Amino acid sequence: MSKHLLPLLALLAAGCSMVPEYQRPTAPVPAAWPAEAKTGAGGTATVGGDWRQHFPDPRLQALVAAALEHNRDLRIALARVDEARAQAGLARADRLPQIDAAAQRAASLTPADLAANNRQLNAQRYDVNLGISAFELDFWGRVKSLDAAAQASFLASEQAQKSFRLGLIADVASAYFSQIELQERVALAAATLANRGESRRLIVARRDVGLAGDLDVLAADSAMQATRAELANLMRQLAAAENALRLLVGATPALPAGRRLAEQELVAEVPVGLPSEVLLARPDVLAAEQRLLAANANIGAARAAFLPRILLTAALGTASRSLAGLFDAGSGAWSFNPVLRYPLFDAGRSQGSVDLAEARKTIAVADYEKVLQQAFREIADLLAAREQYAEQLAAQEAATRAQGERQRMVEARHNAGLSSYLELLDAQREHFAAQQSALATRRQLLATDASFYKALGGSAASSLAEIR
Repeated sequence: MSKHLLPLLALLAAGCSMVPEYQRPTAPVPAAWPAEAKTGAGGTATVGGDWRQHFPDPRLQALVAAALEHNRDLRIALARVDEARAQAGLARADRLPQIDAAAQRAASLTPADLAANNRQLNAQRYDVNLGISAFELDFWGRVKSLDAAAQASFLASEQAQKSFRLGLIADVASAYFSQIELQERVALAAATLANRGESRRLIVARRDVGLAGDLDVLAADSAMQATRAELANLMRQLAAAENALRLLVGATPALPAGRRLAEQELVAEVPVGLPSEVLLARPDVLAAEQRLLAANANIGAARAAFLPRILLTAALGTASRSLAGLFDAGSGAWSFNPVLRYPLFDAGRSQGSVDLAEARKTIAVADYEKVLQQAFREIADLLAAREQYAEQLAAQEAATRAQGERQRMVEARHNAGLSSYLELLDAQREHFAAQQSALATRRQLLATDASFYKALGGSAASSLAEIR
């Protein structure tokens, strides 16, 4: 044990703290975003601090506001912040003495054969005092380190709650966009089913007058039933999406019919600066750093266990044999009981505590670096996805227009008797599929935009100001 105690005493003599000097680990991420990701005009990442600026749709705003009020997971996260705040308060209270007021009566009866004068002894005592019990004089910063660790843990839970809140807002927005997508796809499928039902009726009428055959009727019937099955599938997906949105909101109001996907606004530009600056603004990264600070402070508390501890117990008050004489002149009483505890042999417990604290700090450093790397990947993926989804949507909308024009031309040729009904069905199917795909891609683009709000920490600019 002495080989570990001497260096610590030397540090103490030099006026150094038991807590290792904290240095933020270098961000293990590239110095720039991927070249293929177009990141805008440069500068610091700015996504409006108020989520209402990022999601201007009033229907979506109402849902997000309801989720922030009623979501049960968010309530749990808020309660955990309160729990960590209370624990930090308990740790801070240990830095100050606890003063108690006490009043007591002590009575004893000693039998004659045990008394010194062979006479029965009946003794009574009354005490009233103010006292301090086992208050530690924190010369080596052990209690201060525990207080710092508890405070860092509280701040970590607070940042984790902020991260969850951002995620909840983004999840509600994504679920809202999914609901709108499925509403539009259901409406499209219902309209297509009605059209194919009418086509089947016309084909049957044409067959009855000899202008069409049974093959055309069977083809029309198959197309109608396939659309009917697709409509049932989409209705099931819409019900599931609405249930998921209600779960996120935490209440069961009637869900509003949202504006069409094409009417939803995208953030015009998402400028970003250096990855290291942008990432440090995220609440999950800030939470990981606070956990690292807590682990660093715990090392100081563990090191201080090698040094002596001075505990004070004291009391000041009055004492008397009778209750009536408790406050008479000359009844004053006091006690003072300092205790010095010096660790001599603990079977390696103190060194084990230091080793444990240092191992946990190593874990915290790796966790911090991992969170940074995951954050970099998330933003880089979103930057790439935003560009590619926009390109994909433009291509699919062009294909939808082309398929719509093709369908109109084939319908004209079919009405003129220049093409078969099977060719018309093929054009209708491909136009329907193109419309459905375009809606799905637009929803994915909007969901990517919602994810940016979470990925950039909601308001990266204000967070950066706090860090600096």
